[in-house]
Amino acid sequence: MKLFGISGNALVAGLIGAGAMGALVWGPQNFEASANPIVLEAPAGAPLSFADLIESVSPAVVSVNVVSEREASDLSELERFFDRFRGGPADPDDEGEDGDDNDGPTREARSLGSGFFISETGYIVTNNHVVEDATEIEVSLEDGRELEAELVGTDSQTDLAVLKVKEPGVYPYVEFETDSKLRRGDWVVALGNPFGLGGTATAGILSADGRDLGNSNPYTDFLQIDAAINRGNSGGPTFDLYGRVIGVNTAIFSPTGGSVGIGFAIPSDLAKSVTDTLIRDGRVSRGWLGVTIQDVTPDMAEARGLSEPKGAIVADLVANSPAKKSGIKRGDIIIEVNGESVDDATATTRLVGKLAAGSKNDFIVLRNGSRTNVSVTVGERPEDPNADFSANDNDAPESEGEAEDAPLGITLKPLDDATRDALNLDPGEPGMIIGSVGRGSPFREMGVQAGMVILDVNGTPLTSVEDLETAIATAKSQDRDKVLMAIRVGQRTSFISVDIADAD
Repeated sequence: MKLFGISGNALVAGLIGAGAMGALVWGPQNFEASANPIVLEAPAGAPLSFADLIESVSPAVVSVNVVSEREASDLSELERFFDRFRGGPADPDDEGEDGDDNDGPTREARSLGSGFFISETGYIVTNNHVVEDATEIEVSLEDGRELEAELVGTDSQTDLAVLKVKEPGVYPYVEFETDSKLRRGDWVVALGNPFGLGGTATAGILSADGRDLGNSNPYTDFLQIDAAINRGNSGGPTFDLYGRVIGVNTAIFSPTGGSVGIGFAIPSDLAKSVTDTLIRDGRVSRGWLGVTIQDVTPDMAEARGLSEPKGAIVADLVANSPAKKSGIKRGDIIIEVNGESVDDATATTRLVGKLAAGSKNDFIVLRNGSRTNVSVTVGERPEDPNADFSANDNDAPESEGEAEDAPLGITLKPLDDATRDALNLDPGEPGMIIGSVGRGSPFREMGVQAGMVILDVNGTPLTSVEDLETAIATAKSQDRDKVLMAIRVGQRTSFISVDIADAD
């Protein structure tokens, strides 16, 4: 189960829920105009017990037991403890069985998770991180049977996986609820295999929905629940009070490694879409542009003269990517895809991910203040979309040019061919190296340092100090207090808005 807020092994997850026993009905909500406290009657449909629900759905929930081969250096302290307890090697630096320690020793690692049947023919949903690198998979049913299972397919982007038991039969199963109107406060019941204890149930409420857990999960708005989730619950289901699956456990947030009432689950509509695709195709294919993008912040919108901070600004493009070939440029702000507007970088990533690889699509971008239509034939998203941006980020070689005083408390030096090559820039690409950052410079508090490169200012390529002076003067003439700069740090480019109010 993935763990947030502490270093440790990926493991457990959150769950969620919604719904009501026959529908939770809140009492009269007559609020007077005076400042009286809000008082509601107790919900008439609140269950006295979840026992009937849990008894009904438990046969569909399984424990997932995985054997994998892992390098000893990758084992956690807890795994090493159990390794020693079972009589295995105590020293992770011991040689492997073949006596060759050049490639590092490996150990047979065992991990536990949860899952649940979604068909009578034996298909099971769990988390990708539960079965990652598995050499053997076994599932334990509530009736005590232990069955071998095979991996059907995985999707690391959503952390979902599908298994199928090898033994033919008719299995009890549950269904995803894809049309649930979840609200904060709705009851949820989570089932799973915490700490390998087997069928364990916890109850709570939906604490929040639409949670974004960062770039490692770009396609998922997680459900947050407070039903206790611990290590081993990964891949287990969360139910509403009708016994419908509303989420798949996948992560917890914890400073200790144990449940503190903040768990996360993959929403059932996304889980069903992904698992259906895995069963049909064995993999999930997503559209890919080959860009890095950022949200357009209010400061960026001000610097570019936009009426509102919407869209995703293109910070970088992969060489020979679909975006590069189509004519999308650094600094373009994507605002529509096939007529559907996008509010931010996350929405853009998800919308592009839904596009079929090889399909032609219309992107509307803002370029130099005007709407421009760009036709893009999207590619297929690679397993590691950041691989092309992962070259080392060491500082570029020292430029031989002399530094000149420039506005905003910095000095600038010419960008030479050796530096362009080191920063993976195109031959002859404009830009200037920051030679120094003065104490009173607005760059200092933003973390901009000497050695970084300014590529352009408000979309104008930077080739001299005069270009910067002109860009600042133009922005001030338009009553703007900020300019937008493309800054190259190592192999990556990002946009920052810089305050020019005090610039001479």
